[in-house]
Amino acid sequence: MSEKASSPGEAGTANGAVGPGAASPDRESIVVPPAILAQQAGWGQAPAAPAAPKEDEQPQVFASTKRRQEISEAGYNENPPGVGRLGVILGTVLALLLIGSGITLYLANKPDSKNTAAKPDSAPTASPTPTEAPVPPIKDTAKVLPTVTGEFGKKAAIELPKEAADGTFVVKELIPGTGAKVDKSNWVTADFTAMNWSTGKEIQGSYEGGKPQLFQADGGQLIPALDAAVTGHKVGSRLLVVAPPAAAFRDQGSQGMGVGPTDNLVFVIDIRNANAQDAVVGGDVVAPPSDFPKVKDNGKKAAEITPVPGAADPTELKSAVLIQGKGRKVETGEGVLVQYTGALFKDGKKFDSSLDRGQAFTFVTGGGNVIEGWDKGIVGQTIGSRVELVIPAALAYKDQAKEGIPANSTLVFVVDILDAGVGGGS
Repeated sequence: MSEKASSPGEAGTANGAVGPGAASPDRESIVVPPAILAQQAGWGQAPAAPAAPKEDEQPQVFASTKRRQEISEAGYNENPPGVGRLGVILGTVLALLLIGSGITLYLANKPDSKNTAAKPDSAPTASPTPTEAPVPPIKDTAKVLPTVTGEFGKKAAIELPKEAADGTFVVKELIPGTGAKVDKSNWVTADFTAMNWSTGKEIQGSYEGGKPQLFQADGGQLIPALDAAVTGHKVGSRLLVVAPPAAAFRDQGSQGMGVGPTDNLVFVIDIRNANAQDAVVGGDVVAPPSDFPKVKDNGKKAAEITPVPGAADPTELKSAVLIQGKGRKVETGEGVLVQYTGALFKDGKKFDSSLDRGQAFTFVTGGGNVIEGWDKGIVGQTIGSRVELVIPAALAYKDQAKEGIPANSTLVFVVDILDAGVGGGS
């Protein structure tokens, strides 16, 4: 099922916007947003800038290769690529001149010939911005519904009625599950079959792709027809979902899925699994090999890692399965949900743990979003496993020091592989 982004992998791009391109090497362009000119000229309120998070409020994910923005020696953030300090100064001057020109044009063309002084309440207000229709309330029935046949875990057969949908957002439980109940913010994997009620055409579902969708219930990352529908239902449930446009792709539709802006959609959702944010794997624990650091299981708290005295740093990635999971093997290119604790190989000093934050971590394997030792060490392991990874510096942060991690450090991670599927990348 498609996310709200325009295509898979674009979830981090706001509203499908494309980031700035490469700057021309021999000139600089300065763009003053129209909203600023309008606000200065009295044509409406400029949108408030979002408050930047404090540096110490941003969680440091040490498995990730993404870095915080570096600070220059002068204490200022570095300028964007292709913009020199002179360009910033000239841009500021030009912006002030343009704002002044906008005010002059506004006063010269103001349609009040009797009064030369502007009154505080005389500026016209901005036209109200049109808003999307709210997601309708969920009901468990409607005047007419499709007929669904088939068993849980297999592609459903959907028979559409001759009548048109009446616009009700329906979530009806067809097969009750017996597993854990899905709460808001739980990580869920679900398979689905889909059809366009308005056109009668089938939409490709997860059973054709072979992997379930991985997402957070009520997390706002997918259309409400999937995102909001699973909350409150148990693992093992099969749900019939009838989604009007406001619960699906709204007035934009989805060209890639052949969905128009007024089309009603039908989904049959099978809830495969659910994990709370602080979940850990369970099972029989096996001690690692003698040349691996020892691991003490602390339940939902960070594991304690004790190094082997006098052990030499390895030159290759080493892995040991501490709990053998019963799920399928993780493949390259899919999202993985994990808990982890990381420590230094030389002394066992912990530098990070998702369990300390009570938030499971997700990433896409093979995407370069985590250190190389993770990509190589997690792929091929089975879902439900706990794995100890000993990662040499060459597959970690190399000669780059990080907070709590000296340069050229061998790292040890204890990783619980909770689930995997399509989506779920951080």
